Amino acid sequence: MIAAALLTISLFSFVDPPTTPYMFSEGRRLGGVDQSWVALEDITPDLARSAVAAEDANFCQHWGFDVKAIRAAIEGGSARGGSTISQQVVKNVFLWQGRSWVRKALEALITPVVEAVWTKHRIIEVYLNVAEFDEGVFGVEAASWHYFKVGPDELTAAQAARLAAVLPNPKGRSASKPSNATRKKAASIMDGAATIGRDGRAACFEG
Repeated sequence: MIAAALLTISLFSFVDPPTTPYMFSEGRRLGGVDQSWVALEDITPDLARSAVAAEDANFCQHWGFDVKAIRAAIEGGSARGGSTISQQVVKNVFLWQGRSWVRKALEALITPVVEAVWTKHRIIEVYLNVAEFDEGVFGVEAASWHYFKVGPDELTAAQAARLAAVLPNPKGRSASKPSNATRKKAASIMDGAATIGRDGRAACFEG
């Protein structure tokens, strides 16, 4: 089992995952999902920066776990627990949804391996391609067309920030018809994306 897991992790470092457990289950429930793979080079840099600013601003500086964010989440009583983009990729690609201790333990074991085998560029690329942006809409290619009728390379900085703002609650938020709360979050994300672009915290996936 360990050998199979390592082989799969190594394979997905250069082969695009054909689906994920959650995407598969949603496809069965809905009768199909909308998802097409797109290389990070064909996605506007604003979207990658926005996702990182929204979900894991220290993405380039950690090895899979952001200890400061975890400590802050615990002290603040956050249910998300300071989950990094790397952890979310592991959960989405290799595991199942839910909050069981078994899944969290497996996530904790697999995340450092993925960080060791994959590049940061690959981690953010996979994240943007498997994240759910609306019911049955997975990945930024489908999400860009679904919400804004343009490809992910044509998104404006504001549109990219709105897409990032629907995470991690895509069924309760809309990028094209945002609530006031989503608009405010998108504005904050847009500022954060510009900041990490200037201060070098986006260098690991933009190089």
